[in-house]
Amino acid sequence: MIAITDKEFKLLSEFIQKNYGIHLKKEKQTLLTGRLHKVISELGLKNFTEYHEYLINDKTGLALAVFVDKITTNHTFFMREPDHFMYFKDQVLPQIKPRIKDNDLRVWCAASSTGEEPYTLAMILSDYFENEKMNWDTKILATDLSQSALETAKKGVYSSERIDPLSNQWKLKYLSKLDANNMVFKDSLKSEVIYRRLNLMDEVFPFKKKFHVIFCRNVMIYFDVPTKETLVNKLYDLLEVGGYLFIGHSESLNRETTRFKYIRPAVYRKI
Repeated sequence: MIAITDKEFKLLSEFIQKNYGIHLKKEKQTLLTGRLHKVISELGLKNFTEYHEYLINDKTGLALAVFVDKITTNHTFFMREPDHFMYFKDQVLPQIKPRIKDNDLRVWCAASSTGEEPYTLAMILSDYFENEKMNWDTKILATDLSQSALETAKKGVYSSERIDPLSNQWKLKYLSKLDANNMVFKDSLKSEVIYRRLNLMDEVFPFKKKFHVIFCRNVMIYFDVPTKETLVNKLYDLLEVGGYLFIGHSESLNRETTRFKYIRPAVYRKI
């Protein structure tokens, strides 16, 4: 295995934080080496310094796409932190729906990973609106940094084990059997989620309208405090007044400085 020096780790970790917001502590040095050594070997490079040069000189975007897929953690599963979904269905939607005059409900999954979260929200919305669905635009915007995660999400194919947390009612209504081991979401549900690649560190987001609900869960745990506060302020500005922000249960906002109102653990509102 190609070893990484302290200087090289500093070089790459600073590159990662500057471009993707992810803060790698010194104890992650071995993890970074393990994730990248095969890529470096296959490229015929001698060390991590040469790999850094390769990245910054990449004009195609392909090298950076591979790099992002290696350094990001796309660990998720269906019904992760399920109380959020229940609160969204039972409290948020009844509050927000009467206030929307143009029947355009805008929900953004800002770290959608391999699709489990946005598909769950799409099923909740489909159930909630039922016969009114044809009169509403409830499409969900789902974004992620990892292109490979997004490609997995778009396919909507999951093993029987992965979908086990879903209710039998949802499985019958929204999924079809693909083969002996896998299920696939029906096109009618897949069409309710729009997948796009987005870097949360971009200075400007390409959104024309504000959102009513933003799910940005379990991504800010990888950011340092200044990066996190910058993102939280951007999310606040992207929400309609009265809109909700859901973050991960292992995350929190500084109640002394944030403009958000604390509602319950990991749920905040723009008042």
